[in-house]
Amino acid sequence: MGNVKKQRSKRLKIILRGLMIVIGGFITAYGLEAVLIPNNVSDGGVTGVSIVGSELFGLPLGVLIAILNLPFIWLGYQQIGKSFAINSVIGIASLSIATSVMHYIPTIIQQDTMLVTVVGGVIIGFGMGLALRNGGALDGIDMLAVLLSRKLPFGTSDLILYLNVFVFIIVSTVFGFQGAILSAIAYFIASKVIHVVEEGLSGSKTFKIITNQPKVMVETIRDRLGRSATYKKAYGGYSHEQFTEITCVINRLEESKIKEIISDIDENAFVTVYEVAEVKGGNFRKNNIH
Repeated sequence: MGNVKKQRSKRLKIILRGLMIVIGGFITAYGLEAVLIPNNVSDGGVTGVSIVGSELFGLPLGVLIAILNLPFIWLGYQQIGKSFAINSVIGIASLSIATSVMHYIPTIIQQDTMLVTVVGGVIIGFGMGLALRNGGALDGIDMLAVLLSRKLPFGTSDLILYLNVFVFIIVSTVFGFQGAILSAIAYFIASKVIHVVEEGLSGSKTFKIITNQPKVMVETIRDRLGRSATYKKAYGGYSHEQFTEITCVINRLEESKIKEIISDIDENAFVTVYEVAEVKGGNFRKNNIH
């Protein structure tokens, strides 16, 4: 009976996460169609490239968002996992559909460039953050940055910034230099809102886990997340009881997944989470998972 309730609770959580990702996609689309695009301001990442392509070739924005994100969905499947890829498909599909549905909605702000960048950045940042908080993504550039960070001596956040510099150069060919600058400002504001919505999104995190099932926990993290972990002995200051403490460093897109793993194995596990400004050297790599 307990297992049945647990399965139902898990299914409900999955459904609610999917719903939140869909809502995040629609919120982001509203920010694009009702605020940014009508004022010649773009977004960053794959969405920004899609906006440029839509303006240049007259193709539907939603179609371009879906097509250009396909390689990154596959990348997310290989590097982060099946559930993240599925959630990202839900998010990107929602964003694509929503931009088509909202294409002709009235513009809520016009001419006031500062207000456009602030309001537009806040709206799309909230939508993207909501999707990421629930284990999905609306833009493939994050997944590309995670992969490149393993090959190059730069952090994920730095690579996202560098990649978007090229995006905004492309944006300037359609919206002009002023449009590119405003787009960069809007994207910067959006990134800060994402950080607020998805706590600790901008860097890696260290999870320290004390559980009565350390071997199962480490094996599951390895199998389902592709991450290795380390053990060390810890002693209770009051009880003097000996524990096994697990330490695992993850990137910013994997937090939702590792929390799910911990909850599935040991709901009573003692978990502490630390922000990590930078990770270099050692064996901060992961295996491909399917």
